[in-house]
Amino acid sequence: MLLDGNLPQSIAQAVDALQRGELVGLPTETVYGLAADACNEAAVAKIFATKGRPANHPLIVHVASAAGVPAFAAEVPAFAQRLMAAFWPGPLTLILPRRPDVGAAAAGGQNSIGLRCPAHPVALALLKACAAQGMAGLAAPSANLFGRVSPTTAAHVQSELGHELLVLDGGVCAVGIESTIVDCTRGEPVLLRPGQISRAQIEAACGLAVRNKDSLQAPAPRASGTLESHYAPRAKVRLMSAQDIAAKLLALGPHANNLGVWSVQRPGTEEGVGMGMGMGAGVVWRAQPLSAAQAAHDLFTVLRDLDARGVHQIWVQQPPDTPEWEGVRDRLQRAAA
Repeated sequence: MLLDGNLPQSIAQAVDALQRGELVGLPTETVYGLAADACNEAAVAKIFATKGRPANHPLIVHVASAAGVPAFAAEVPAFAQRLMAAFWPGPLTLILPRRPDVGAAAAGGQNSIGLRCPAHPVALALLKACAAQGMAGLAAPSANLFGRVSPTTAAHVQSELGHELLVLDGGVCAVGIESTIVDCTRGEPVLLRPGQISRAQIEAACGLAVRNKDSLQAPAPRASGTLESHYAPRAKVRLMSAQDIAAKLLALGPHANNLGVWSVQRPGTEEGVGMGMGMGAGVVWRAQPLSAAQAAHDLFTVLRDLDARGVHQIWVQQPPDTPEWEGVRDRLQRAAA
């Protein structure tokens, strides 16, 4: 059931569903989430079952503001408080020590929990309405089958999880990739998943250097979207240089079939490589933006579109190896794993 998320009656209907232990699709600025009352273990179990997600793979809990954090976190280091002040509401998830009496199912059984305050007005309206009814937060991973491409529109959610699910339609997600995740349980910030908020921004806001999880002696907490293979369409994704894409298409010629290409320049127009050769009817091309922010916004929509067209492979031009592209590179590497 698709509802206009901007209408108060839609928010009220969603709150009622959540109070009954049902699931709700909700928009955030990153991707659409599949939400349940984070303190209702039976409802949280429905998230895992619906997505086909392993029960030990933790969910992110969304709160209406930083004031909701003490309901779930046993402590909040000073640098984590500075990150909340700088980036909440926004696409930043903080891993904090969990209060032992709450959120065990949502945390995948860990003694830490991921918390975020989203910036989307519909998500905030729902979270505030839920808080007023005694629901401290909503567990809400991406509203798709586990490991697949995240949804950035309400229609994506319905196409994957069915029309019976109540989904609040808040339009197209502005960011398009999931939140940056920072582990705050070690006395220093550790980047677990890159996103729109960069390392440099995190360091500037909290006054500490950001460490990589690979540099840790002890394992980092499990976190959403950090498995080697994730965000994958049905088609096989291959990361390639623009030159390799053009050369392979030229070599295949009319035999190139059921192939999707996401590259900056339309193959066949590069000077010296396949100049003027164009592409056969069996190749679907989509333009990759030059801006990292726009590429992040378009990424999952492009992968879903190419999947819907029945391509067997998707050749993606490798994004630049620069800091602003880290989140897009991360999602593409996992999609291609």
